[in-house]
Amino acid sequence: MTFPWLKGHGTENDFVLLPDHDGSLHGDLESTFVADLCDRRRGIGADGVLRIIRSSVLGVEGDAEWFMDYRNADGSVSEMCGNGIRVFARHLVDAGLVDGDHPVPIGTRDGIKTVTVDGPLVSVDMGVPELGATSKVRVAGQAWEAQDVRTGNPHAVVQVDSLADAGSLLDEPDFDRGTYPEGVNIEFVVRRGEQHIAMRVHERGSGETRSCGTGACAAAVATMVADGVTRPVTYCVDVPGGRLDVTWTVDGHMVLSGPAEIVASGDMTWFGQQEVHA
Repeated sequence: MTFPWLKGHGTENDFVLLPDHDGSLHGDLESTFVADLCDRRRGIGADGVLRIIRSSVLGVEGDAEWFMDYRNADGSVSEMCGNGIRVFARHLVDAGLVDGDHPVPIGTRDGIKTVTVDGPLVSVDMGVPELGATSKVRVAGQAWEAQDVRTGNPHAVVQVDSLADAGSLLDEPDFDRGTYPEGVNIEFVVRRGEQHIAMRVHERGSGETRSCGTGACAAAVATMVADGVTRPVTYCVDVPGGRLDVTWTVDGHMVLSGPAEIVASGDMTWFGQQEVHA
């Protein structure tokens, strides 16, 4: 199978983009194919895959011509990706598929999101967060109380004294599977100053990543609530891959802003991965 691809990232949260406008190249986008593409030794390497497809091809109604078909690095389907949709919009504008002088509606499994491209800065209205109950998160023998925040994806936000407290996130942290039967993204958050936090994140289906857009929103909102701030307010969120800004508007929407860029493109002939048995 030969197909075009692009590589992009938002604060080093990186993605393989697959232009498949009419859905003829990749069919149902098999999970094993996605996982192989994302493997950093056997494939291109990425935190996830963004298929660029028209909403009409998938039978999705609404005002968004384009749909972000997002998959995690293990091939599992995810509802939303804050950095991914910003990279997705960057490509649409750069390729002339949309008019970058106006806000761009993009379909996702969490509904239509509106993205604005202003030079190197790409911002997305992430909608209204939902806060739930607290639960427990455990890593390396330590346990913390975590705030449930839904920002398109489920998140468990943990306030820690030091980001080193999270230890190694190579293995999935333990969490309340009754609260999160389909898995959860976990953010470990420290305060850096007034309206300024830093975080590490373990993403379900991808492991620890350099950044997470929905996670930055969840971490910021959880901290804003704890601080008792008045909207509108903007918090700076430092992630290992850079900086994101999260604004909580008067009407309760989250706006995620930061850089997003396409770094490579090409055509690939995919032979698939074959197991060899001695």
